[in-house]
Amino acid sequence: MIYPDTQLFIDGLWRDATDGRTLEVVNPATNQPIGRVAHAGTPDLDRALDAANRGFDAWRDTTPADRSKVMRRAAGLMRDRATDIARLLTQEQGKPLTEANAEAVAAADIIEWFAEEGFRVYGRIVPHRRDLAVRQMVLKDPVGPTAAFTPWNFPINQVVRKVCAALAAGCSMIVKGAEETPASPAALVRAFADAGLPPGVLGLIYGNPAEISSYLIPHPVIRKITFTGSTAVGKQLAALAGQYMKRVTMELGGHAPVIVAEDADIALAVKSVGGAKFRNAGQVCTSPTRFLVHKSVAHQFSTALARHAQSLKVGNGLEVGTQMGPLANARRLAAMADLTRDALEQGATLLVGGERIGERGNFWAPTVLADVPRSARVFNEEPFGPVAAIRTFEVLEEAIVEANRLPYGLAGYAFTRSLKCADLLARRVEVGMLWINMSSQPSAEMPFGGIKDSGYGSEGGPEALEAYLNVRTVAVTNA
Repeated sequence: MIYPDTQLFIDGLWRDATDGRTLEVVNPATNQPIGRVAHAGTPDLDRALDAANRGFDAWRDTTPADRSKVMRRAAGLMRDRATDIARLLTQEQGKPLTEANAEAVAAADIIEWFAEEGFRVYGRIVPHRRDLAVRQMVLKDPVGPTAAFTPWNFPINQVVRKVCAALAAGCSMIVKGAEETPASPAALVRAFADAGLPPGVLGLIYGNPAEISSYLIPHPVIRKITFTGSTAVGKQLAALAGQYMKRVTMELGGHAPVIVAEDADIALAVKSVGGAKFRNAGQVCTSPTRFLVHKSVAHQFSTALARHAQSLKVGNGLEVGTQMGPLANARRLAAMADLTRDALEQGATLLVGGERIGERGNFWAPTVLADVPRSARVFNEEPFGPVAAIRTFEVLEEAIVEANRLPYGLAGYAFTRSLKCADLLARRVEVGMLWINMSSQPSAEMPFGGIKDSGYGSEGGPEALEAYLNVRTVAVTNA
């Protein structure tokens, strides 16, 4: 499939930027340009805002049943087009075709779930304390036009969660997509447009992230912000939104601990976190990164994880059999080299990997480091790449303290055969999502989000819709 140039989607139409500006899109597996994406300017943003305002007026008065029909048609189109969309995603982002196809198909599942959840936005009747002639109602109304800022690592998944929660609640949305990966979110938006979504309800723009966020967030049309990205940028956007009393959902960075207890099923642990660690070349906010392994099983676990990492086929995601693709850009390669070098200088042991593969493309060998000191950067900074750092513990409570040491609190993993230990971990590990004896398995019907510096709010489950709803009290008397 030929990679297309990507336009802006504003007021139901695909269009170039007003001033004709574009940005280059590069395939990270080859470092070669493959296309261009339109670069929005202020006139384009104004047009998108006006369209979103009008789109909201129409969509808020559309019944949940009619909203659901449009969304379900969009899900069907995503499923029908998944194979072609996956090729676009792999070309621009690098992940293997199997992962890209799974992301496109999962988008259809997410759309369908939210299409039905929109029926369950309920208010309630509350009896008055003293006067039966007073009818007290709690109403839930859509908050208004919203703005979404989305990343490059999951350019369909991170867009579809935001879009679907907004649409199910009755809101319009302007999506600011990632310039590195523009074609796959454009394919998602096209599915909604082809499904009959009214003009203005959903817009898609690209351009300078700082300029766009500083213009959209304060704008009086926008009433709610959702962002997925780094903690540093998220704090800046949340602070800006706070100045204008805008509601915010933040899904920010993580540094997921993995606790492997002495009674853990080691084969299960390696299979589960090995797959999760190197999925999307480790460029996953929920990726397991800090491996805390009981001293008695550390050698067995480390050896098995290193063997798993060494067995992975790294290459162009379009090639059959590829299990791990490239990093997004040269900056990520440099980051992996710096983190690995720092850990080794501080006494860590390199079990496998630790170097770039070839000179063409952004390929980094799956890396496993053992005996990593707590002071190493890789144990304190989110690596966002295919590097697993292991250190040991002797008492489970010691591992829990280490797991909670950092300000991050997005995801965590644990492996134990003991129900008592599992209960302790569930209560004490400070993360928004904890998977015990399994790999990460987020789904549309479950909350998705973090705590502490990993953000607040949810992009899954019924909780996701709450951020797009105003709760109002209305009291009526017939006296």
